Amino acid sequence: MSGSEHESAGARDTTEGRVYTVTGGDWGEVVDAAAQVDDERIIVNMGPQHPSTHGVLRLVLEIDGETVRQARCGIGYLHTGIEKNMEFRNWVQGTTFVTRMDYLMPLFNETAYCLAVEKLLGITDDVPERATVIRVLMMELNRISSHLVAIAAGGMEIGSTTLMIYGFRDREVILDIFELVTGLRMNHGYVRPGGLAQDLPPGTLDQIQEGVKLLRSRMLEYDKLATDNPAFKARLVDVGHLDLAGCMALGATGPILRATGLPHDLRKSDPYCGYENYEFEVAVADTADSYGRFLIRLEEMRQSLRIVEQCLDRLAPGPVMVADKKIAWPAQLAVGPDGLGNSLDHIRKIMGESMEALIHHFKLVTEGFRVPVGQVYVAVESARGELGVHVVSDGGTRPYRVHFRDPSFTNLQAMAAMCEGGQVADVIVAVASIDPVMGGVDR
Repeated sequence: MSGSEHESAGARDTTEGRVYTVTGGDWGEVVDAAAQVDDERIIVNMGPQHPSTHGVLRLVLEIDGETVRQARCGIGYLHTGIEKNMEFRNWVQGTTFVTRMDYLMPLFNETAYCLAVEKLLGITDDVPERATVIRVLMMELNRISSHLVAIAAGGMEIGSTTLMIYGFRDREVILDIFELVTGLRMNHGYVRPGGLAQDLPPGTLDQIQEGVKLLRSRMLEYDKLATDNPAFKARLVDVGHLDLAGCMALGATGPILRATGLPHDLRKSDPYCGYENYEFEVAVADTADSYGRFLIRLEEMRQSLRIVEQCLDRLAPGPVMVADKKIAWPAQLAVGPDGLGNSLDHIRKIMGESMEALIHHFKLVTEGFRVPVGQVYVAVESARGELGVHVVSDGGTRPYRVHFRDPSFTNLQAMAAMCEGGQVADVIVAVASIDPVMGGVDR
């Protein structure tokens, strides 16, 4: 081409025609959108490294002034391949994978997975009562710690740094208990197929009782700081609206669904781990907005404290792992300076009993146990909604397939419905009310 032709070319024009540089979305949609481009339209990228997107979540916003015309989510920036990796590890090792998915509620991930494996093994009723009660105890403490992060992070994103400080301060009470029980603050690997990795160490019950008392007294501070605060309500009321029809169409569960007034909670509608024997109320609201979801999380923390106290009353002496020694590993562990490890006393006992016992322990640790052919789906009510796991076994020592229905992934679909037609600033509030954790989305 001649120099004159090149000099006359516009910013988007070439001698071959107009050229667009686009990323993401279906190509046909992008072409149509480009043909109808409006100079007033602005495409804004929020994330994946943005302080208001709850992790590595990318939000692509089409805005007209301050109004959001279109909103899309971009995920996959934290992809771990956990589900695929589990196909190359034995059934017990799978626990150390699933606990790292939604890292704010690891004990729900572990329990859902182990319930599914136990169902395939046919040992659901053989799990000791003490182990089941401790599972409920740990899950409800985990629900509180997860909700505290949701409230703290949401407060921080709207400028309430005090709410953030309070939330993370109180979460430390729960994490100290977790560290005492499992040896770690997160990524526990504590719940195992057939029971638990180990029993509660000395001093646990006293620390939990003190923690419950302290947290119950601090629930009042959140009411004073946020619930009736006009500035707080102005940012949340009627923001991120999603009614019952929208929740049903998108499969949203958890606080998002219960904020529409529907008291759907798997602990009541499809009990597991003996939840039918606990007294608690399902927290609901009828606002279908971000403020209602905040109120629900606050009330759920109070109800979880009720359940924790009932768990302490139900704890009776007994084993924490099934009696079948072909499955019951590893239950003899010790909390050392680096977390959990094999109890040296247990190893000495095995080595002193017989060569056969040592060989059995070695094969169980290295190969694992076999699970009968079949497939199951098990769901629990996690802090964010229905956490389901579909497990398939081909009869081997490793899963054939494990797939999770993570509530963060499903609930995140509601982002567009909540945000389109609203203001840019309200996108942050809506996403915070969904409370997605990208470890669960990008598993």
